[in-house]
Amino acid sequence: MTHFPDFAEATVLRGALIAGFSDDEFFQFCQENDSARIERTADHEIIIMPPAGFESSFSSGQAYGSLYVWQRQTKLGRAVESSAGYLLPDGAVLSPDASWVSSERLATVSAAQLQKFPPLCPDFIIEVKSPSDSLKGLQAKMEQWLQNGVRLGFLLNTETETAYVYAPGQPMQTVQGFDKELSGEPVLPGFRLDLRELKR
Repeated sequence: MTHFPDFAEATVLRGALIAGFSDDEFFQFCQENDSARIERTADHEIIIMPPAGFESSFSSGQAYGSLYVWQRQTKLGRAVESSAGYLLPDGAVLSPDASWVSSERLATVSAAQLQKFPPLCPDFIIEVKSPSDSLKGLQAKMEQWLQNGVRLGFLLNTETETAYVYAPGQPMQTVQGFDKELSGEPVLPGFRLDLRELKR
């Protein structure tokens, strides 16, 4: 069993052995290293990321909390936090800070698949920039989410109080200042993310 210490920046594992991991073997690898934040690229490279800072973790928690409350009220699908991973159509396994999957998409996978990394793309995702993240890298990740089927995505940079809104077929929208709300319409009917709550 392999365990990894905390890293100052993301570590990339690559090579024939790593690339040869099946989806089940990659899931088992993540279970055996459950203290690490692990994702897999479309090229089957393994990315081990450092823990998020306190402030960005707080903001992620606030964002997920808002999404969870909306989901409890509407019962239109399921909201999950950052420990959930998704096996995307391009072969990557990514874990957003918060995500929501509609009941329609959940119906396309089995109960057994939901116990691991389900082979589906969430309808909506939130990514929160942590101190170790590069903005350019996160923006590329948001584009990858779109290419795999995300219908709406928010990228939040609490350091600069900037939000980026992504939707298929539309230019990225930049929202400056965390004194505003972001609308989840029409993907999440009635959902609004109050950016002020991310700094309190």
